[in-house]
Amino acid sequence: MPDIVYNLYEAKSSLSQLVDRASSGEEIIIAKAGKPMAKLVPIPQARKPRKPGGWEGQVVMSEDFDAPFPADLQAAFEGRS
Repeated sequence: MPDIVYNLYEAKSSLSQLVDRASSGEEIIIAKAGKPMAKLVPIPQARKPRKPGGWEGQVVMSEDFDAPFPADLQAAFEGRS
């Protein structure tokens, strides 16, 4: 928890500065009548959209990758002997 807690009156009168501090990573606690009521935190930065591809030629998939398991292996997965 941050060392400094701002009461509601202080937070209202210096909201712009508190938002600037929060946007730089600081967590600001706002209290009402001495009781912590809210936390001002930075919004996480949006990640760049994923671009599909990039693994071309690096991954090899067998022709029979989706073939059924041998009967004894399938039985083991199903808990049969």
